Amino acid sequence: MERAGGAGAAAALGQRLAEGGQGHVLRFWPELSAEACRELAAELRGMDVAEINRFFRRARGDGGGAAAAAGLDARMQPVPRDVLGSASRDRELLPRWESRGLAEIAGSRVAALLLAGGQGTRLGVPYPKGMCDVGLPSRKTLFHLQAQRLRRLQQLAEEQHGTPCNIPWYIMTSGRTMESTREFFVKHHYFGLKKENVIFFQQGMLPALGFDGKILLEEKGKIAMAPDGNGGLYRALGAHGIVEDMERRGVQSVHVYCVDNILVKVADPRFIGFCLEKGADCGAKVVEKTNPTEPVGVVCRVDGVYQVVEYSEISLATAQKRGPDGRLLFNAGNIANHYFTTAFLKDVVNTYEPQLQHHVAEKKIPHVDITTGQLIQPEKPNGIKMEKFVFDIFQFSKKFVVYEVLREDEFSPLKNADSQNGKDNPTTARHALMSLHHCWVLNAGGHFVDENGTRIPAIPRLKDANDLPIQCEISPLISYGGEGLEKYVKGREFCAPLIIDEDGIHELVKNGV
Repeated sequence: MERAGGAGAAAALGQRLAEGGQGHVLRFWPELSAEACRELAAELRGMDVAEINRFFRRARGDGGGAAAAAGLDARMQPVPRDVLGSASRDRELLPRWESRGLAEIAGSRVAALLLAGGQGTRLGVPYPKGMCDVGLPSRKTLFHLQAQRLRRLQQLAEEQHGTPCNIPWYIMTSGRTMESTREFFVKHHYFGLKKENVIFFQQGMLPALGFDGKILLEEKGKIAMAPDGNGGLYRALGAHGIVEDMERRGVQSVHVYCVDNILVKVADPRFIGFCLEKGADCGAKVVEKTNPTEPVGVVCRVDGVYQVVEYSEISLATAQKRGPDGRLLFNAGNIANHYFTTAFLKDVVNTYEPQLQHHVAEKKIPHVDITTGQLIQPEKPNGIKMEKFVFDIFQFSKKFVVYEVLREDEFSPLKNADSQNGKDNPTTARHALMSLHHCWVLNAGGHFVDENGTRIPAIPRLKDANDLPIQCEISPLISYGGEGLEKYVKGREFCAPLIIDEDGIHELVKNGV
């Protein structure tokens, strides 16, 4: 083993692996090139084998969570009204919440934290999801839209309070997406944001394991690795000194969200203001679940403790229960959109994170057969990937709140490639954004007409995937949430497609010129 930088160091590595029952990963060492040996040794030196074995024992010790899930239905309670804020049911409070949130933003006390570790594999693209262009008239990517929403928010806060402010943007990538994400931001000059206020950091990786707890090899000289889930956020915050950076900047409130929601209101002042008014240390933004079998987790209490219960863990009878108002009883659909105080995140990083247990996902993992050296492409699950979820820390909150928003205003995830009857794909995301912007124009007093000059009926909400929305796109630099559009559209009639951006109003002719 002396090719990896000294016989002594290599022997010590081999001994440490053997003691942890993982010596097999060096099985093909004699066949590897000097460079491959160096790379494998470097990867293994950064790996705590004893810790990985401990994770595996804990994750498998409760039968993969089956015991904990037993009798879950009887222990579930819906979110009580006193911790719930609603964009539709508390309309009279929205201006107050928004004002409070904007004041906090104006004081540079708010940060946005983007979970951007996902590759676009299911979308059929070889780059990170945030770089996806869903076919909007502007061709803006998800990263671009989110950056411009932050710029507009900073502008709104400055206009209202007369002081320059910044919203730091922390972007958690995975090992696979870090370089391409960083290069994309550099290429686009950080989309007009200050470079020093865009902070990249990387989530951890864990080896994939066989059902026997043995580390799997992706190649003869390469471990099969996988990101440690979006709940790896908390360990990464500690490892990269992110909470300290937040404290140094004076950040007190953090909005955490996933990259793939095209409608996300980044650093939403209403959500932040609501959480501040309630004195919350942790909050979850949710959409109302209207179909009992919709495959989303629900925010609820289990044995009095807040958590997200996955849809697969709830019986149909429980999912179908309704309250006196006719709504589903368990209707708080989780959309991976959260509020945390910096103080709470600090407690999580320093105290609670080590208590979190990994969730086990059984997967089909291509691997090298240790006996034959052949690459195996399994037809059924042959191993596990261990991950934590961002919502695993709700249980540690001292004051937890839930903020309910309208799905058509704030949630349209991008998960799949376009297909004929597909859901959550580029087409549905594009339609959701254009439908929302159509609404904004109507609400601001504008109208759309057809080629004959006849006003088009105001039916902006999409009924099903086959309804095509009016093509309408409004730059986030012009409006964050529908505000300030009257000066552009009030009393005016437009032919679609319509684009309103910082260069003015553009009505595009039908042939796309």
